[in-house]
Amino acid sequence: MQTPPAEVDIDASLIAALLQDQFPALTGEVRIVASGWDNVIARVGRDLCVRMPRRALSAPLVQHEADWMPGLAPLLPVDVSTPVAIGEPGLGYPWTWLVCPWFDGRPLTEVAVDDRIQVAKQLGAFVSALHRPAPEDAPVSLWRGIPLADVALPVGERLTRLPPADAATLVAVWARSVDAPPYDGPPMWLHGDLHPLNLLASLEGAPALRAVIDWGDVCRGDPATDLAIAWLAFDERGREAFRTAASGRHPLDDPIWDRALGWAVSLGSLFMLDAELGTAAHGIGEHFLTTCRIS
Repeated sequence: MQTPPAEVDIDASLIAALLQDQFPALTGEVRIVASGWDNVIARVGRDLCVRMPRRALSAPLVQHEADWMPGLAPLLPVDVSTPVAIGEPGLGYPWTWLVCPWFDGRPLTEVAVDDRIQVAKQLGAFVSALHRPAPEDAPVSLWRGIPLADVALPVGERLTRLPPADAATLVAVWARSVDAPPYDGPPMWLHGDLHPLNLLASLEGAPALRAVIDWGDVCRGDPATDLAIAWLAFDERGREAFRTAASGRHPLDDPIWDRALGWAVSLGSLFMLDAELGTAAHGIGEHFLTTCRIS
């Protein structure tokens, strides 16, 4: 899978000029640190970062963050990417952009799987706090929080592109999950893209959950999508710790966990095929595949 081409040129000089023009009090060296499918990320000084859409399709996602994260953040027990300033189009740049806190931490992919137990407990409490009924005007995603049957075609296509033995393992898991009872509760708030690269762990001491970042897919729907992280990030011990911590909102006998495993197949197969995200993303997919073979 190829990263879509950028539709606008974004460099450090443009970001510095926009900051000077709109937020002159926010100063510091500007350094591009990432450019993904949707956004360019730049660090500003020690404590801030800028998130700028690099194509029109991702511009509404950043707008969702601007609209909804200030209200969600106070409800959550972990730091999240809440905008401290919302930039407007200018200097030839066409979309809303964000200034957010910079969190010192390491992606969860850099923490050994068997050292993630505390993160699992904290993340379970986090999703329990997040998964509350969302208002009717909250964002709706075409790809997350929807019935598993609605993603069956793209999942099936991805599985055909995997090595036959790997595909057979995931097909069997998918078949068990897709027939789970559908979600019939109120649409809940979702992160929408909860995977190890969007979870930051502490830099020092025993690994703990430092922050949950990249809220561009924030939406409402079936919370099973977020619960897929149980299989994408943790071993059996961590998964049980996560599920126990989340059980206040999602009882352990709820079929939501069967649907969550199906979402793990959907997201895990994406990671297995997305070489553009590098070895860390491939490692997420391989971890999930190993988990499926063991269970």
